[in-house]
Amino acid sequence: MIKISIGIACDHAGFDYKEKLKEYLELEGYEVKDYGTYSNESTDYPDYAHPVALAVENNKHKFGITICGTGNGINMTANKYQKIRAALCWNVEIAELARLHNDANICSLPARFVDYNLVKEIVNTFLNTNFEGGRHLRRIEKIPVN
Repeated sequence: MIKISIGIACDHAGFDYKEKLKEYLELEGYEVKDYGTYSNESTDYPDYAHPVALAVENNKHKFGITICGTGNGINMTANKYQKIRAALCWNVEIAELARLHNDANICSLPARFVDYNLVKEIVNTFLNTNFEGGRHLRRIEKIPVN
């Protein structure tokens, strides 16, 4: 089995979930690279979103996972990169559709609004849903700015 490589990053609000999720994903057989933060002391989400987004954009990882309080700030930062399609996922259906229709490559999570069991379900769905292609491919090809 080929290990899928995942980059993971968070700010202080997402630290506890990141640590649990990292351990869980490694036990599931994924290769996980931690881009920080490395404590729950207050910090700025862009400092961690940029490196993971750049790594996914440069194909160092197939997927990224980003976590902050609402998921919004870290998601907005990741989406500054042309080859990134980061999706803010707060339930399983959103995660599935983000992969199925948008070929999302980063799953952003709102740590203050979802419990950890739901986070695991969201991430499992995100990582195990394939892009449908077809009409959706045409649409995502129009996303990058030329």
